[in-house]
Amino acid sequence: MIFLLKEGIELQSEYLSREVKVDFYLPANVLKTDEISLLLFNDGQDLAKIGLEEILKEMYCADSLSPLLCVGIHAGKARKSEYGTAKTVDYKGRGDKAAAYSDFIFEELLPFIRTNYLIPEFKEKAFAGFSLGGLSAIDICWNHPKEFSKVGVFSGSFWWRTLDQHNKHYKDDLHRIMHQQIRKGAYYPWMKFFFECGAADEEDDRNHNGIIDSIDDTLDIIKELVDKGYDEDKDIRYLQINDGKHDVATWARAMPDFLRWGWGLKRL
Repeated sequence: MIFLLKEGIELQSEYLSREVKVDFYLPANVLKTDEISLLLFNDGQDLAKIGLEEILKEMYCADSLSPLLCVGIHAGKARKSEYGTAKTVDYKGRGDKAAAYSDFIFEELLPFIRTNYLIPEFKEKAFAGFSLGGLSAIDICWNHPKEFSKVGVFSGSFWWRTLDQHNKHYKDDLHRIMHQQIRKGAYYPWMKFFFECGAADEEDDRNHNGIIDSIDDTLDIIKELVDKGYDEDKDIRYLQINDGKHDVATWARAMPDFLRWGWGLKRL
């Protein structure tokens, strides 16, 4: 049986010019390290409230989860600068440190993990996040497809745009940044995507179609992926929680589904 250990560290980042708090949820009693997958989380400070440790323990105890090293990266005070899309800032200039955050992941965090835990290669790597942290996760994965094979986005901030929606020239098809990246990007057949939305994530409905913007924006991301070549059934999991909100409690409800989707074991 796999056991779970948890430990936290503070990693000094030259790229972000700050100490980054990181929590590690370690699968113990795994005989072969190449059987371990890596799952990074943005907004790692929320994982304790989500109850990730208890969820993992329960799934390991039930022998329903393959070995998974989960890493919770705490957001800093400049969250809206460090998260976002690395190649393009939004219309308010937010996300200006997203490229530096990506450098932190690849040049500082991943080398630390490999060295400190003596895991030179993982079975696979994935990235997940909540709200703006979810946008950051898919942005990093999409722009580094050789590094990651799975993405998890909970209540993703896919509204992130280059032009204010109240500008008369604003158009969804032109100014939502992540949608444009996918449309102009290549097809990476090994990648899989998980999206969660709550029907009560928000109340805004900018195109007045009776569907809140967070769901609309997420479904449009899925359309872009399908147009790119991804199979909506095999490559994409969309979970809509009808009474779900834009909060930690809803993401906690979705977490077991996400883990089963990505790393679940079928019991004989």
